Amino acid sequence: MTTENSTTEEQQLRPILSYVGDLPNLCSLAGLGCTVLAIYFSLIGVYAAAMIGMVWAVAFDWADGLIARRMKGRTGDDSTFGGQLDVVIDIVSYGVTPAILLLSYGNFEPIFLIGAFLMLAAAAIRLSYFSTFGLTGQKYTGLALDNNSLILVFIFLLEGVLSKGNFTIVLYASGLGLAALNVSQIKTPKLSGSPVNVFILAAYTLGISAIYGWALL
Repeated sequence: MTTENSTTEEQQLRPILSYVGDLPNLCSLAGLGCTVLAIYFSLIGVYAAAMIGMVWAVAFDWADGLIARRMKGRTGDDSTFGGQLDVVIDIVSYGVTPAILLLSYGNFEPIFLIGAFLMLAAAAIRLSYFSTFGLTGQKYTGLALDNNSLILVFIFLLEGVLSKGNFTIVLYASGLGLAALNVSQIKTPKLSGSPVNVFILAAYTLGISAIYGWALL
């Protein structure tokens, strides 16, 4: 009997790659592509390009949720798979990427390993908490991780104003401050749930891309 049930369940399971054709999941993967670029450019020290990758990763992350809520005909499996995919991508986009950015800007000196670990650990803890308990009403407990990237790409505008040493301190302190907020008990609204905020993010993304794009010329 157990063997028959197991066989039936296996026959009902869709192929893994069939979920890639789901439009929200394609948006999630596009955001992951931007994250890979952000990591690559951080590692080689082209930080303006890394900032563009980071902000576009957030834009695609928000877009996938907006599209998913408006799509008709999505199955429960599509939603469940998409939610898990988001969590896995979020730890890379909002945990690994900022940590690598800090390490790279600090010339991979050992002291920066502490900050990188704390940032990544806070991201992992925060995502685990959210996956377990979800929203409280319509608010997050702790600062949502996508805000980290939005704030860091803005803070990085100071890189051209401050000396290398001073900006390194600012970046390190900002990373640790955001990590503390991520695991704090503060309540923050779910900004990505509003179409108005999505349009504001779109304008912010284009503006940031233009500024850093100009810096690359």
